[in-house]
Amino acid sequence: MVDIAATLIHWYAENKRELPWRETTDPYRIWISEIILQQTRVVQGLEYFNRFMLRFPDVRALAEAPGDEVMKYWQGLGYYSRARNLHAAARRMAEAGGFPVTYTGVRALKGVGEYTAAAICSFAYGMPYAVVDGNVYRVLSRWLGIDTPIDSAEGK
Repeated sequence: MVDIAATLIHWYAENKRELPWRETTDPYRIWISEIILQQTRVVQGLEYFNRFMLRFPDVRALAEAPGDEVMKYWQGLGYYSRARNLHAAARRMAEAGGFPVTYTGVRALKGVGEYTAAAICSFAYGMPYAVVDGNVYRVLSRWLGIDTPIDSAEGK
């Protein structure tokens, strides 16, 4: 039997891209990257991430920015509700005193679903939450020989 964990770790070591959100445990930076990368290719998202971080380096900077300026920095990424949700969540965090430190708190942020909350909590805080997306489902279905479509409840 193939040790899938060792195989994937080896593949990642050989093929990984150097990305700024992989070099940090800052939940804010991870959150911004996860939201930007929804429906966005990494190559395009990286440029937006870098510009966004220069202008809005922390929750407070994002919270205090005018909404039209946040939208200006988001321009071209599409799905503008993501930017509005980021801004609203940043304002709520600023009022609460900072980024939430529990899965429930992160999951409660406007625009954050299970996947994004799991990514933030596992990467920033080392919590045991699996980050499972379509790519993971696809790899597992191929490895396990499951023919049921992965976009169905039964396939998942």
